[in-house]
Amino acid sequence: MRRRGETVTGWIPPAWPEPAIIEGRYARLEPLEGDHAAGLHAAYAGADALWDYLPYGPHADQEAQAEWIAAMTGRDDPLFFAIRDRDAGGRIGGVASFLRIQPAAGSIEVGHVNFGPALQGTRAATEAMVLMMGHAFALGYRRYEWKCDALNLASRRAATRLGLSFEGVFRQAAVVKGRNRDTAWFAAIDREWPALSAAFGAWLDPGNFDAGGRQRRRLSDLTRPIPVARDPGLGG
Repeated sequence: MRRRGETVTGWIPPAWPEPAIIEGRYARLEPLEGDHAAGLHAAYAGADALWDYLPYGPHADQEAQAEWIAAMTGRDDPLFFAIRDRDAGGRIGGVASFLRIQPAAGSIEVGHVNFGPALQGTRAATEAMVLMMGHAFALGYRRYEWKCDALNLASRRAATRLGLSFEGVFRQAAVVKGRNRDTAWFAAIDREWPALSAAFGAWLDPGNFDAGGRQRRRLSDLTRPIPVARDPGLGG
């Protein structure tokens, strides 16, 4: 008996994402440009370990940061955004990008995520990831991917917290800075977006935070029922 995938009806390959400003309550995403160099250099100062799992960096000074930005801008894949934290007066806190953009397949990846210490753990950091996921699905993408070095437990925890399903580890997937990289794969698909969006909305609601900005409900608890597979490398 022949077995084939379900017929995809009514779906049209989406448009390529544009370098647009994406606004949120706590975060603002801006197309990466040279004017962001000073803010990013300050955000990453003294935190060289942030670059351990990236194929570039750290940058020695603001000029080197600006040179890297110049090399990244003007590309449509990866398409980089700088992230501003509204709770911190609009301070630049890090970057993220869309990459491996495949409209014909309806697939898009988020990557090159690099948050400075001041942005990490903030509402803006979470909302930046939510905004990118929501933007991708709003454009009509069917699949939203997250990949990271399998040794990068912080990235694996972040993907799990955001409700992405674990899809396995590709062994010896790359050589990065002269070291082996096994790559952990995560993804969400469009049919999961309504439940994910509701979870994100509940967590980001101002009523979910007390006067000191501490969360009342954890995002991981809200997204826990959604993934079809959880990462066994995180102990359940």
